[in-house]
Amino acid sequence: MSAYSALTAVLGPTNTGKTHLAVERMMARSSGMIGLPLRLLAREIYDRVVKAKGVHAAALITGEEKIAPPTARYFICTVESMPLDMRVAFVAIDEVQLAADPDRGHVFTDRLLHMRGTEETMLLGASTVEGLIRRLVPDAEILQRERFSTLRYAGPAKITKLPRRSAIVAFSGESVYAIAELLRRQRGGAAVVLGALSPRTRNAQVALYQSGEVDYLVATDAIGMGLNMDVDHVAFAEITKFDGHRRRKLTPAELGQIAGRAGRFRDDGTFGETSDVRPLEGEVVEALENHEFARLEKLSWRNSDLDLRSLDRLFASLRRPSPDPALERVRGAEDEKVLDILAADPDVRRYASTPRGVEMVWDACRIPDFRKITIDAHARLVRQILDHLMSPNARIPSDFMARQLDRLDRVEGDVDILSQRLAHVRTWAYVSHRTDWSEDAHLWRDRAREVEDRLSDALHERLTQRFVDRRTSALIRGLREDKELLAGVTPDGRVTVEGHEVGHLEGLKFLPDISGGALEARALRQAADRALRPEMNRRLGRLTKAEDTTLSITADGRILDGETPVALLVAGDTLLKPGVKLIGGELGSAEARERAMRRLDAFVQGEIAAKLAPLLALPAAAAEGKVTGMARGIAHRLEEAGGCVARADVLTEVRALSPVERRQLRSLGVRIGEHVLFMPALTKPAAASLASLLRATARGDGHAPFLPGPGLVSVPAEEGRAAGDYAAAGFHRCGPLAVRVDMLERLADLIREGRAAKDGHGFAMTADMTSILGCSVADLRGVLNALGYRRIQTGPDPEKAEGERWAVRVRKHRAQEPAPVKVDPDSPFAALAALARPAPEPAARRKPRRAKKARK
Repeated sequence: MSAYSALTAVLGPTNTGKTHLAVERMMARSSGMIGLPLRLLAREIYDRVVKAKGVHAAALITGEEKIAPPTARYFICTVESMPLDMRVAFVAIDEVQLAADPDRGHVFTDRLLHMRGTEETMLLGASTVEGLIRRLVPDAEILQRERFSTLRYAGPAKITKLPRRSAIVAFSGESVYAIAELLRRQRGGAAVVLGALSPRTRNAQVALYQSGEVDYLVATDAIGMGLNMDVDHVAFAEITKFDGHRRRKLTPAELGQIAGRAGRFRDDGTFGETSDVRPLEGEVVEALENHEFARLEKLSWRNSDLDLRSLDRLFASLRRPSPDPALERVRGAEDEKVLDILAADPDVRRYASTPRGVEMVWDACRIPDFRKITIDAHARLVRQILDHLMSPNARIPSDFMARQLDRLDRVEGDVDILSQRLAHVRTWAYVSHRTDWSEDAHLWRDRAREVEDRLSDALHERLTQRFVDRRTSALIRGLREDKELLAGVTPDGRVTVEGHEVGHLEGLKFLPDISGGALEARALRQAADRALRPEMNRRLGRLTKAEDTTLSITADGRILDGETPVALLVAGDTLLKPGVKLIGGELGSAEARERAMRRLDAFVQGEIAAKLAPLLALPAAAAEGKVTGMARGIAHRLEEAGGCVARADVLTEVRALSPVERRQLRSLGVRIGEHVLFMPALTKPAAASLASLLRATARGDGHAPFLPGPGLVSVPAEEGRAAGDYAAAGFHRCGPLAVRVDMLERLADLIREGRAAKDGHGFAMTADMTSILGCSVADLRGVLNALGYRRIQTGPDPEKAEGERWAVRVRKHRAQEPAPVKVDPDSPFAALAALARPAPEPAARRKPRRAKKARK
């Protein structure tokens, strides 16, 4: 004998195990049936019963699917689909407080009043319905169950700041998708649950959440109806919804039904709002925490004893007043609205001329509107189906069913398109489960299930692609669990962590494949730091042992290992001692990076020693005393400038050079030219390129080094380019052109030869001069002007050099003698002034000057 009476009402808040108790009681009986509010929940309970009793013992009956083996003993149904003529030992109705719902409530009320098991009946629901059960079902024993865990208010929080294992609740698909998109960008992703999802899609989405692949669930109030998930916190992103008639605030009881999903068994839970929702009022918070809500005063009701002898009698029986003031007759039910529309059609009136016809019309009107478009559109679909049912064949033709399902059996499209197709498929699944409605109903039932499964899988895939960054989620989960991450690097540098491609390694630099926000970047950096350290240390170690033949320096200052950039030159202590900075390598150890930098620094110094040996010889000779006096100063200036100095800049020092000092400079490879002091060995391309690069590196202002093309002896001068940049590359700026210094000195030789031919009085401009400089006549004129010459005769052809004569003018760099300062002979400084006067030149040196003056 059971410890329970024949009729028991088990009431209490969520997380009190009511549904679990009913399922256990049902499976303890020889047979049973449970009516549930959602197809999703029915599928969940069905899977549980199948696991416990086997697939042949359980049946699933909903509007859209029917799995009913002949040996089934336990029937899991939606409330609307419960077989009313079946006798079983146990019957349970879940969420009976929905009997107050204005749309579906009359079905729950009917089951509450009339559905009974032969041995035991259980009514499950919230305590708000207790008073009405006592009134309408006075023989029911009321059992109150207490919540196993505590529910506490946590206050508002930004969506991006919500704790892990949170469910965010909104009441429209648009809001759910917008929140899920935000969580994907900021937290790696979210699963979504909507009442319109097929069980297959819903289960796949919940599996994402339950497995920990994502930490957030975004859902409608579908989660409030017994869907069991490990939720620690419920956050309301909305507290108003459109209920099919109007937009209204949720009642405290409705909020409590949803918030109660936080916490499982004895684990406490919290609830709150998102930051853009007005905070819950104090009395509402208190009601939710204490599970105390206003009692329901009325249930929705509609007469179930319908008169099907005519349409008018059907309308009259549907509108029969309720037998009790606690039962409020439903108004505006969807099936009644469709009946009103169709009854105005004479053809439908003709269909309903017999009781069988009235029954057929009413059954067609009760096809659920899964598409949720408009009532008129739904009525047109019902009429289309009804026309087939009332045809001479009295069946929906197979070719018609095939066309409908073929049109929907396509998996391309986005989330919204796939959701619409699924809604349409649900209609034809419902039709196919009416075995007397279509030809070969079993075939179309299986076909509808196949199409729904394909669309469900595609929808799950699109939802996951759109709202879950699986790579970021996997990385975050691995970091959170502090487990060793499995990483690999392919030969072409692709980096994978935990099976997800996270970026590329180019030499020592990790380039994360970031397509999301800051969270993804942070996760990638942390994962790479942990997973790539061994690989990075290995690469740094290989670089430390690299041969000089595999290393090279590019024109823009990068150091290559083979063809891969591994470092770059940076400003150092001096021009000839630049620094080296690794390109990447941060993921390696400090010791490995230091060893690699020392190796690269040694390579760079070796390149400088090999290509700029004459320049390095200057400070060495000074240190060894091989250059003295003014020669020592000029050598230092050449070292600082990279081996090339304009003569005008060191004119005083050059004039002061003694013959010995001149020989010292020549022995070091220094040529004292007419316009430039330079080292011919450094004008070779390799040396000039490196010297120019070192100059740009030492300057450190980001400007590119001056690098003329191979073989060019003159190039147009660049605006703003410093003279030192040209000098480092072995060029000298002369007006519009920068001219290679050895060619500039050859030009000076031609000018001297020309002056000698004219007894030193001017020279003729020739084609050889333009040829040497590789420039036009106009550019040559600009060069000569810049060098201090003036045109004294124009040639017959302005485009040609022949016939045009030039002469020397006072050089700009020749400083005038300062005017003598008059000193008072009686002043005490007169003696000092006399001491400061230079001694008179010897007569031997003055005589040529007098002779020259006499000639003039």
